[in-house]
Amino acid sequence: MPKLLEIDHLQTYFKTDDGVAKAVDGVSYSIDKHETLGLVGESGCGKSVTALSVMRLLPTPPAVYAGGEIRFNGQNLLALSENDMRQIRGNRISMIFQEPMTSLNPVFTCGSQIAEAVELHQRLSKKEARAKAIEMLNLVGIPSPEQRFDDYPHQLSGGMRQRIMIAMALSCNPEFLIADEPTTALDVTVQAQILELIKGLQSELGMGVIMITHDLGVIAEVSDRVAVMYASKIVEYGSVEQIFDRPLHPYTTGLLNSIPRLGKRVERLNVIDGSVPAATAFPKGCNFSTRCPFADEHCRNEEPPLIEYDAGHTAACWKIDATA
Repeated sequence: MPKLLEIDHLQTYFKTDDGVAKAVDGVSYSIDKHETLGLVGESGCGKSVTALSVMRLLPTPPAVYAGGEIRFNGQNLLALSENDMRQIRGNRISMIFQEPMTSLNPVFTCGSQIAEAVELHQRLSKKEARAKAIEMLNLVGIPSPEQRFDDYPHQLSGGMRQRIMIAMALSCNPEFLIADEPTTALDVTVQAQILELIKGLQSELGMGVIMITHDLGVIAEVSDRVAVMYASKIVEYGSVEQIFDRPLHPYTTGLLNSIPRLGKRVERLNVIDGSVPAATAFPKGCNFSTRCPFADEHCRNEEPPLIEYDAGHTAACWKIDATA
């Protein structure tokens, strides 16, 4: 029985003036119904490109799907025509984008943008689509949904716009949801409400979910399993308990150590020195070798494979013993 979504050795590259940018290089993971996978890593690691690859929203060129498969219910999405993808995109697979103000069209009302998706995919009349859109606005906790239907994006707060995006993504009852930083720039109260909303709707609709974020607190709150991504690759993969209780990769450890602890006084927060290398100039060997405190010549010359150390817990590092 195939998983709901299976990404198998995906390679998404971009042809640029500086050379080929390997934004996603050999990424593999799977998600089933009712399951949430947290995809975490710094900006520039390839998290959003992976999501956009699933949705087939990257322009080709400059993007190139150089290898691998993305299977949805056993069907390879990369082999489908654009017309076939339109039947899946926004209907069976939906995405909450990172910044609602740039994702929502400023010249159309919020309600009409939700109704448009319902009309297209659910074959409803304009009157039925309006009623469905108002129902979705109510579902995501928008007060006075009949009035908000006719509001434009600039008339709403950031939290309200994010709820509009969620209503749009869920209006066709998708089987799978990709949430790309859905709580970025929101205050903690609204953030908690958005996460609770997604969890509740997932339980009700039985969706599989990818939660993309750099916030490990969000990952701990909503995820069943975690994929830690660095410089185009998955460097560690396991359950939430495995990742938080016994991180294996030094990058994962660095991310966890950078979280401020309540009640613990520190002069300075721990940081990972350096920054993610450019996708056109990854180092030879391990991509993390230029920032890793344990790296030696072996790390700098040979790329480590993903190895399973515990049941379902894998990591790609030559120095696992040194970090234990």
